[in-house]
Amino acid sequence: MCNLRTFALALVAALLLAALYVHVSYGSYTVTNLNTTVTLNTNTSAAVTEILTVQISNESMKQYSTDRVALNLTIQEWRSLIGPMLTQHIINTNKGVYGFRFLPGPLITEFSGGRAELLMSYYVPNVTSVSRIAPREFAYTFNTSTFNFEHGSSGAVLPLNTTLTFVLPSGAKITSVYPIPDAPASGLTNNYANTSSISWFYGEPLSKFELTFVITEGLQAEVSAFFTGVYNYLGIFSFIIIALLILLFIIYTYIRVGR
Repeated sequence: MCNLRTFALALVAALLLAALYVHVSYGSYTVTNLNTTVTLNTNTSAAVTEILTVQISNESMKQYSTDRVALNLTIQEWRSLIGPMLTQHIINTNKGVYGFRFLPGPLITEFSGGRAELLMSYYVPNVTSVSRIAPREFAYTFNTSTFNFEHGSSGAVLPLNTTLTFVLPSGAKITSVYPIPDAPASGLTNNYANTSSISWFYGEPLSKFELTFVITEGLQAEVSAFFTGVYNYLGIFSFIIIALLILLFIIYTYIRVGR
């Protein structure tokens, strides 16, 4: 009787272990690459695009195809499948993100399973601070508190197989950057002149990250900003004032011509 009971308990334990093994194997997703691209805007916001390349086991390919077309899966549920790498790596903790989109890509069949790319795109406010340093020159500094990468012993660091790219606004001139970007390779020799984007690869420390660039505003943009500021301050009365000024100019011109 005792032996029979012992055998039954052992059988139940074996079945439980087998069920656990099947469950773990069923959800086999491995992130093999992460590309985070931060497109900086002159209004201090950024458009962020993140692409995760995921290796999917044979056992999980059918489930991935089903989940991909499902409309009721939240990003939290996808994260429970993929892992903690599926998160926004640039985020304003005070204001969050907006315009978030998540697009799981098609499954590409390979010899040992499948591969897919997961795309996240979103906007982050106040990723840079800006100050006027000359009549038409503005200095922008990246806010490192928006980094949401994993932390090592010395602070934030780019994880394995990760690329971080910054795309600068048109006409931007880099005045300070650290650590030295991994790409473009020629940037260091020409002081990043005419450089529109810079990249760092995995393993780069971000604890002392620094990026500052200067934008020189054109005269037309300065005039436009002036009238925009007047309108924001005076509202509809700004149009009335401008109309009166035009009317006074016409009267003045008419009197001068009449003489």
